[in-house]
Amino acid sequence: MKRLHVIGRKNHGKTTLMVELVAFLKQTGCRVGTIKHTHHRHELDTPGKDSYRHHEAGADVVGILSRAMNAVFWAPTAEDAANRYADFEPLFADCDMVLVEGDTLAEAPKIEVWRAELGTEPIARSDASILAVVSDDPVDVPVPVLRRSDVPGLAAWIRQRLR
Repeated sequence: MKRLHVIGRKNHGKTTLMVELVAFLKQTGCRVGTIKHTHHRHELDTPGKDSYRHHEAGADVVGILSRAMNAVFWAPTAEDAANRYADFEPLFADCDMVLVEGDTLAEAPKIEVWRAELGTEPIARSDASILAVVSDDPVDVPVPVLRRSDVPGLAAWIRQRLR
């Protein structure tokens, strides 16, 4: 699975950039998958709904099939922690690339979205695993700075890195 993580601190624009990249890449014929990583503990299913009740009753895996969208929910095991993304690989096999929003601790290529107006230090100054910073603001970091406003250029850079 060719995967790139889009990371950054809160409100620096990760989701907005993800949406713009996906839209642009789709226009160019690229098959793109996305994964949203969160460190918050919250329920992905709707409490009280049938599928939620199935899980609460003890089902190890719960699937939902509808005309518009399908989903599968399962609780990760200790073995899953070593490579949490491996379970997703079959589902994303037809994708040219997978963009993950978040997960700064992942052992995978990462870019950081950064905005000067928020007054936080770029993560790239202390994390050598970040390949580039995406920003339209001047920033002193030990990696390339890619223009945030140049989505086509950023998409080309990502494609080159994920070959």
